[in-house]
Parts: sequence; C-alpha cells; structure tokens
Amino acid sequence: MNKSTLLNGKELKDKIAFPSAMNLAAIDIGSNGARLLIKHFDVNEPESHRVRRVMYLRVPLRLGKDVFTLNKISKERERMMLHMMNGFKQFMLLNNVIAYRSCATSAMRDAENGRKVLKRIKEETGINLEIIPGQEEAQLLANNLFPIMSEGEYDKDVLPQLGEKVTYAYVDVGGGSTEVSLIHNRQLVESHSYNCGTLRMLSGKVKKDTINVLKTDLAKYSERFDNIRIIGSGGNINKLFKLAHIKGSKRELPLETIQSLYLQMKPLSIEERMEQFSLKEDRADVIIPATEIFLMVAQGLKCSSILVPNISLADSIVDGLYEQITG
Repeated sequence: MNKSTLLNGKELKDKIAFPSAMNLAAIDIGSNGARLLIKHFDVNEPESHRVRRVMYLRVPLRLGKDVFTLNKISKERERMMLHMMNGFKQFMLLNNVIAYRSCATSAMRDAENGRKVLKRIKEETGINLEIIPGQEEAQLLANNLFPIMSEGEYDKDVLPQLGEKVTYAYVDVGGGSTEVSLIHNRQLVESHSYNCGTLRMLSGKVKKDTINVLKTDLAKYSERFDNIRIIGSGGNINKLFKLAHIKGSKRELPLETIQSLYLQMKPLSIEERMEQFSLKEDRADVIIPATEIFLMVAQGLKCSSILVPNISLADSIVDGLYEQITG
C-alpha cells in the first residue's frame, strides 16, 4: 500500500463516504512515551459493543529527556522516532485503518528543531504529525468525559458521582506538562496547561512561577466550587492504582494510599523501585514527580481521593476523529 492509503484527520473531506464499520487510529507523541491506539467502530453492533480496542502500543521514546536539557531533539532520538513512526504506519496498514490523527505535545512544542523533525517524518513515512498547543491538549482530554455525561451511560464504579451537581477536575500529568480541566454542570469552565511535567521536573526545568500559578489556580477553583472530585489521567496514576491493590471494581484511589506509596518509593533508587514494585525503567523515575504533582493538586483542591477511569489522550484523539467523520 502507498502513503495515500491512510487518511490523516486534517485531510478528511465531507464528500468522502465512510463505511458503518471501520478501524481508526490515534498516535500520541508525549514527552515520556509515544502511543499508537487503534479502535474499531461499528454502528450496527449493540451499543455496548460499538467501540472496541484493536491495538494499543506504547514506546518509551522519552523525547523530553533531550528537549528539557538540550532544547532540541537529538539525532539519535530523531532516528528512533523515524523507525517508530514507520512501525506505527505498518501496524495501521496491517489493521486496515482508514484514517488516523497523529499529535505531539509538550516536548515537541519546546524543541527548537521540532518543525524540522516533523517535516522529515512526513517525507520519510507519509505520516502527518501535528504539534498541538497545550490548550487543545487540555480540551481533548476533557472531551473524554462529555459523551458519557451527555448520554448518562457510564460505569458507576469508575465515576460514582457523575452528574450535574458535581464539579470535576480532570488532571493529566505528562512528561512535559500537566493539564487541568474543570468541568461543572457537565460544562467545561476552565482548561489550562502548565509546563510542569515529570521529565521536566527531573531535569530541573520547572519554573517556580509555574508552580505558583498552578497553586493559585487550584486555590481559586477550591474557593469557587464545593466538593470537587479529581479524575486522574496518565500512565503514572494508573500505575499507582495497580500498586494500591484496591479490592472490588471501584476505581478510586484514596489520598492516604498515594501518600503511603510515595513514602515507600521516594527513598529508593531507580533499580530498587524496579525490583520492589515491578516497575519498568522508564516508569521508575517519573512516578515520583508524578505522585508529587497529584498530591499537590489533591491538597490544593482539598480532595481526599482520585478517580482513575483509565482514559487517555489517545482515546480522545481517536474518538474525536470518529466524531469528525460521522458528525
């Protein structure tokens, strides 16, 4: 198959007729990891089976390790990206993906040679990679909740208090940035991106002003809304939830459990965390600053727990693509 076989989301036209059943893909190039998500959509299936995951693949690319120290993507990391994107393309073709959207976030936004790398990826793989602004990233993440809020169909064990009278802070902690979206009465009322991510923290590149702005915003939200519930997103909060061994189907992580895990892991070396907590190397370092950010947000919003529904930016990208096609 040639490059034109795969349609990029930006290239879709209203005149294109799509089948009722199709495979769509999202590529999310974050500061720590890169992800390929392929979903199957079929309007003819019963409602509970209309959407299913076909493939999910994560690569520990760690762009932020270059960008937050060198201000650019190194030649070696660029080479890795090209191989990875070629691989993602082959998986999309193998799974008969008819359209995709590919997005890059914080590290690519900051990289001096980001646009140059994007151009080379397009030339050598045919994949059109977009660098999306922080505000769009935050909006995409918040979009995860809107379909289930509007339809009233959701897993009450995952989001036990979903409703009009509840205010949610959707918090996604990534390698380069943290996105906070405030949802009240099923409406997005605030959405901000802060250059305060795990790899950026490990590199010592988070400015005090950024932390101060985040804390000020959290205090403002806490004063403005009562009983805010946090919905956590990202690989680190999901890993913390697994480490907590919460019994039952309720995906809610108490703050004291997060604090306990943090105190256990913080004094350990990366190797010790890998051995004692069965963490991969690219998770064993970032889980500490990620936990610190979640604790800071929870304390700032006066929350005693975090909901962990296991939804991601990649889900938002591919679901948004489907809405674009069918809407």
